[in-house]
Amino acid sequence: MAKSGTSMVERKCVTDATAPRLSNRGLVLFLLLLIYIFNYADRFLISGLVGPIKAEFGLGDGFMGLLMGPAFVVLYVLAGIPIARLADRKSRVAIICAGCVIWSLFTGLTGFATGPVSLALCRVGVGVGEAAFVAPAYSLLSDYFKPERRGMAFAILGLATYFGQIAGYAGGPAIAHVYGWRMAFVAMAVPGVVLGAITWLIVREPPRVNAAKVQEAFAPIIRRLVRMKSYLALMMAMGLGTLSGISFGFWGPTLFVRNFGISETVASTTFAAYFGLAGLTGMLAFGAISDRLARKGPEGPAKLAAFSLFAASGFILMVTWADSFDHAKLLAIPSGLLGGGWSVGVMAGLQYLLPDRYRATATASFIAVTTLIGFLLGPWLAGSISEAFGDAADSLRMGLSFTIPTGFVAAIFLYYAGRSLASEREKLAAIES
Repeated sequence: MAKSGTSMVERKCVTDATAPRLSNRGLVLFLLLLIYIFNYADRFLISGLVGPIKAEFGLGDGFMGLLMGPAFVVLYVLAGIPIARLADRKSRVAIICAGCVIWSLFTGLTGFATGPVSLALCRVGVGVGEAAFVAPAYSLLSDYFKPERRGMAFAILGLATYFGQIAGYAGGPAIAHVYGWRMAFVAMAVPGVVLGAITWLIVREPPRVNAAKVQEAFAPIIRRLVRMKSYLALMMAMGLGTLSGISFGFWGPTLFVRNFGISETVASTTFAAYFGLAGLTGMLAFGAISDRLARKGPEGPAKLAAFSLFAASGFILMVTWADSFDHAKLLAIPSGLLGGGWSVGVMAGLQYLLPDRYRATATASFIAVTTLIGFLLGPWLAGSISEAFGDAADSLRMGLSFTIPTGFVAAIFLYYAGRSLASEREKLAAIES
């Protein structure tokens, strides 16, 4: 019993004599937010530059969908789990910073691509670097913030998806309009290298009890998790919800160009402004409401996320078939407000469920599957269906009409997951003890 009591004390707080002084948690969150913004900006930059890249290399929607999805995702997924295994034992801060520098360098190299193969290889490099961020970052924030404060912390981190999209959609085409599409990739690479260095100098790694000891083998952890119905339901919800949102997120500006006769710059800027600003508002509102609901139990944020995702999917489908640019912009507002924060409910539920001893590993495994479903299938599937229907205006609407409704199915999985989070956390805690 004495040993167990000591372990609990150590888990809550390392003694003042041995504990290093941690960085201000607000500053840590701010720096991770900035890094994540450029993570997403570099990811979405190619979407705002589909036109000039296709024109220079003579590519079709199918290949562009391949660049947006599989070329990025394959190494992102393969590298994510071993990196997370390392993050459960070593410095998460060092891993995040190294990844930031790597993906930024490959973003810059995209500006020097000489053809489809080199474009694809650069996207692969971006994927490898970005694999070092999400799981270590959520694990790190879970040590800096208590469970009842994580909803807002995760919501603030999640703002990066919108700031990043705005930077990629609007910033990239704006730079390309003056200096060409290649310079857009080079310019977006520089801030990531600088941020990686600054974060390495400022952010301290929180101490973790027994973190350096030999890890449990990967296979038993996975066998344990796949027996958790809530873990699997959250995984399917995140994967299918991402497939729905990402397919539209990557192809939305191109849809606007083809169907409303506007320029790439206007389409990307409008898309970022209407969806992005509404999404930012929705994300912050969701974080605040989520923390209130979390005080009553873990199921509240998940169920709220389910309702939000279901409604958002309906509005996004209406945007896809809007008969005018003005109607599309109007429908974008509720789409962003409702779709802005549902992933916060998923990640809050996931981090609540997972033991800290292998939190990064389990999160990376979760992200690997959901990324394969969402990023690998979403943009490629929508683009391939569009190409099959003629690679024209309404063909892209047809492609998106196959992918967006997966958000409805995701919402059902998410609602189901919320009902069993508390009981299954107790099961995992019993196994750990």
